[in-house]
Amino acid sequence: MSKDKKYVNAITSREVDFAKWYTDVVKEAELCDYSSVKGCLNYLPNGYAIWENIRNSLDKRFKETGVENVYLPVLIPESLLEKEGDHIEGFAPEVAWVTHGGIERLEERLCVRPTSETLFCDIWQKTVKSYRDLPKVWNQWNSVLRWEKTTRPFLRSREFLWQEGHTLHATAEEARERTQQMLQVYYDCVTEDLAIPLIVGRKTDSEKFAGAEETYTIEAMMHDGKALQSGTSHYFGHGFPDAFGIKYLDKNNQLHSAYETSWGLSTRVIGAIIMVHGDDEGLVLPPKIAPTQAMIIPINQYKEGVLEKANEIFATLKENGIRVKLDDSDKTPGYKFSQQEILGIPVRIELGPKDIEENQVVIVRRDNREKIIIKIDELNEKLPKILETIQTDMYNKAKKFLDTHIESATSMDEMIQKFQEKKCFVKAMWCGSEDCEDEIKYQTGGAGSRCIPFDEKKISDKCIYCGKEAKHLVIWGKSY
Repeated sequence: MSKDKKYVNAITSREVDFAKWYTDVVKEAELCDYSSVKGCLNYLPNGYAIWENIRNSLDKRFKETGVENVYLPVLIPESLLEKEGDHIEGFAPEVAWVTHGGIERLEERLCVRPTSETLFCDIWQKTVKSYRDLPKVWNQWNSVLRWEKTTRPFLRSREFLWQEGHTLHATAEEARERTQQMLQVYYDCVTEDLAIPLIVGRKTDSEKFAGAEETYTIEAMMHDGKALQSGTSHYFGHGFPDAFGIKYLDKNNQLHSAYETSWGLSTRVIGAIIMVHGDDEGLVLPPKIAPTQAMIIPINQYKEGVLEKANEIFATLKENGIRVKLDDSDKTPGYKFSQQEILGIPVRIELGPKDIEENQVVIVRRDNREKIIIKIDELNEKLPKILETIQTDMYNKAKKFLDTHIESATSMDEMIQKFQEKKCFVKAMWCGSEDCEDEIKYQTGGAGSRCIPFDEKKISDKCIYCGKEAKHLVIWGKSY
């Protein structure tokens, strides 16, 4: 069993070193690995399969709202990127440039897309002429490149996978409605499928997306009390369309501006799954997005009838729609248990000669290690219900953690003390001044504004920093 024990000990305890724990989980669960290009990842089968399940769920949700998928080029001419001033200014430090095609120097530099607003506007400028051409509700699944200085697996890499939705509308009202609708889609997917509770709200002006009039966000709390921005939806107004000369004729042949939105969610949410649900043994995956929902582990599989019954159960569960695997390798059961836990597979199904005699299996839940004995004949009926219970319990556990780690403060001393002593978010009032926002972040050691929550309620009449009249309640927190 020494080999089995070592397998588990490869993961550092969360409470000893959270950053090292996170890196260990990513490595031992074989989710991704760094490529030979610094800051870029190789997405390994275990990690990419999680992304596929998230992508499939989101894509289905998108299409239910009328979204159509497209694919636009990876290269953007510099002149195109410069058409919207705030946009290029915001992304300039992160842009990677292509200057040569083969051995020939290009007449104009091409950037590797950091985002695609300009590409969408370029094609719409050519194709949108009339109100009959609107709305455009498009999305693409792709990768983008942003030359980050500091990288961490999933949380911040130079190239990452995401979806970026872009829409064009005849009216501001319609565009704003779409902005909120897609934020709700993200909220539903992350809470229902990833079992992660969220804080939802609007970003302050200093934190909004480059070129946007309004940015809305879903924010998750990690186990160390830090925030992870998990999805954003932006209302652009007519700034981008006007910069690209996008106008449309209405029914009365009058020329009007169009209104744009964009929204994105990336592989960053895999990092959120790890840090919200994981434990010292590895991943803990919500059943809805787990690539494998159940692992069958035969005990004393060399004995007559064990593998035959295990294969029979495997076939039945698979036919019943369960994502199931059977580990019939020659590794010891202890090693298999450890590996199943590291991978975060929601349940394992143990089956040995005595179980066969009793017409039963032992189900072990990954989230709380509860053992449940079920008759083999009832497995098809009861296992889906167990998986549903795990999904719900994981969300409730994470929600309790979030709710009990949100503090309030009405003075800077109180706010600073809470960030020093606790892993938490802090609610505090703010006057709307960017200078105050910067000072709050500086004095708290990096706790920036996460969002102005939709359900904001006054806890004071004064800004926590300057004492002037407060305009908003803000959730403050340190972040990844």
